Amino acid sequence: MDKLFRLTSALALAALLAACSVARPVGDFGRAAPGFTHDVAMPAAGDFIARNRKEPVSNFNKTDQEEEMHNRVWRFLVAAHAKDWVFDSSVELQRTRIIPPKDERYTIERYYAWLKRTEYQSSRTRYSTVGRHIAADIDTLPGTFAAICAVIEIDRQRAIAYDSLGRDLPPATGDNLAARKYENSAFIAWFVRALNYRHASYDYALDSLLVETPHEQSLAVDEALRRLSVYVSRADRHDFCGNGSAQQSGGSIVIPSRFQHPGDQEVVLPK
Repeated sequence: MDKLFRLTSALALAALLAACSVARPVGDFGRAAPGFTHDVAMPAAGDFIARNRKEPVSNFNKTDQEEEMHNRVWRFLVAAHAKDWVFDSSVELQRTRIIPPKDERYTIERYYAWLKRTEYQSSRTRYSTVGRHIAADIDTLPGTFAAICAVIEIDRQRAIAYDSLGRDLPPATGDNLAARKYENSAFIAWFVRALNYRHASYDYALDSLLVETPHEQSLAVDEALRRLSVYVSRADRHDFCGNGSAQQSGGSIVIPSRFQHPGDQEVVLPK
């Protein structure tokens, strides 16, 4: 009876959240605002619902490295600067596991549609906006890759420790170990899909702008896309720990991750 009550309560919460906008509230400069609903209630409901979907759910505490990865990746899952063109509400439901992954069905024309309906004083400014968004992604990717690499190493260290000490630990420890590896791998795979989606969306927007309002600024955007594609290729290979051949932009344009980190700078995009 207790299990049925908890399941009913979780499903009721999920239905209520699905019926309204549940995008994570943000504070200054688009950073996520911590709160009980999004940090406690929704994750608890999501874990319960995920278990009932027969998905692995770990009750391990998150390491600092795992928290850092989640914070760094968050900005690639949402787009506060472009008002929900990557479905911020469904991202939050997916992040908290209330719903299964939906991002595989996202279509790439939404960013251009936002760009097209946004009023600018000059048609050239749309090219500048795309270029700034790409530059912001490139400038935050080295830190994001490093955070993911650190989590991969944590999973490796856990496995080594369990191989040595597992016989002296409760059987549930092994289940939690496997579940946390599943959760981390699924989150990293989500980041890879999100990065590919951004690149494809920028590419579609550039092609559309070239037809609608051709300008010489397209050359700089095309070069920025080429630089971003290097990171996309590395992500597709799960090459997060190597140096790869990616070049950092060297610029100062940085949109912060989910929460601000030391050294992050802000940018206000002109219209």
